[in-house]
Amino acid sequence: MKTLVTGATGFLGRYVVEQLRERDVPVRALVRKLDDELAALDVEQVVGDIRDRAIVVEACRGVDTVHHVAGVAGIWGSWRHYYEINTLGSEHVLEGCRRHGVARLVYTSSPSVTFDGGPQEGIDEAAPYPRRWLCHYPHTKALAEQRILAANGSDRLATCSLRPHLIWGPRDRHLLPRLIARAHAGQLRRVGDGTNRIDTIYVENAAHAHLLAADALATDSPVAGRAYFISQGEPVNCWQWIDQLLELAGLPPVEKSVSLRTAWTAGRVLEIVHRLLGSTREPRMTRFLAAQLGNSHFFDITAARRDFGFTPQIPTEEGLRRLATELRAAR
Repeated sequence: MKTLVTGATGFLGRYVVEQLRERDVPVRALVRKLDDELAALDVEQVVGDIRDRAIVVEACRGVDTVHHVAGVAGIWGSWRHYYEINTLGSEHVLEGCRRHGVARLVYTSSPSVTFDGGPQEGIDEAAPYPRRWLCHYPHTKALAEQRILAANGSDRLATCSLRPHLIWGPRDRHLLPRLIARAHAGQLRRVGDGTNRIDTIYVENAAHAHLLAADALATDSPVAGRAYFISQGEPVNCWQWIDQLLELAGLPPVEKSVSLRTAWTAGRVLEIVHRLLGSTREPRMTRFLAAQLGNSHFFDITAARRDFGFTPQIPTEEGLRRLATELRAAR
């Protein structure tokens, strides 16, 4: 049976597709426009937007498994934009799975669905959703995650949710390009005392976790109806890691710093100003960004190891070597 991958031309989605094709699994991809690389992999492509209910539902016809990777990330923008893509788009996927008898749905979520602005040190999946949200992205992803997990067992559908943290690696079009752009603009500041630790995950390991979760997913398996944190399993110092990435890009380390309190206050003020002005441009600082950069946030991945045998296949050092090769070639 075919596997449907939404967001197949995105950073993570493309790796999920490639690993499925390495297994010789037939793949259907929901894409916004036809993609030559997917065509070369003999992937069936359905052109459409995740917000288009009819197209998404029909894309689920005749598939056994869905990897719902599509979504919009970011820390600024309208509620409608995030809600329609992240939450309503996920409801469309759920409807398609139910209507066409899909057996397994693996949802790509985010650890930020549990983030309330404070430090998170070694927490597991028992951590609750927060009572307050610092931006629309984690809120809309949490709503989608809750609805997908609640659908587990209905119409013989088994669901689970993966929460990969800070995905990085070759072909990244989000995290590293933004970091490099800010460095070139002289806008990088260390937030806090520089000792906070964070989890990350190399992109191929994140994709591998999706395939493992789908392999183990069934209505009577321990994976069904559960969310899982996914990471390299070894927290790193946030600012040493950022300096490593900058060094790979041929840039100097971050030298200037501000306190977490100052960054948080600046973020609050800039959010207010941008809203009053009706600006669609992302503020240089927000409360969410300040809290992410200044606090520790790393997670216990014991459940993923236990329930579907997840172990990072590519060590951080090897991932950095591969990323360095790409960055050198791009210079």
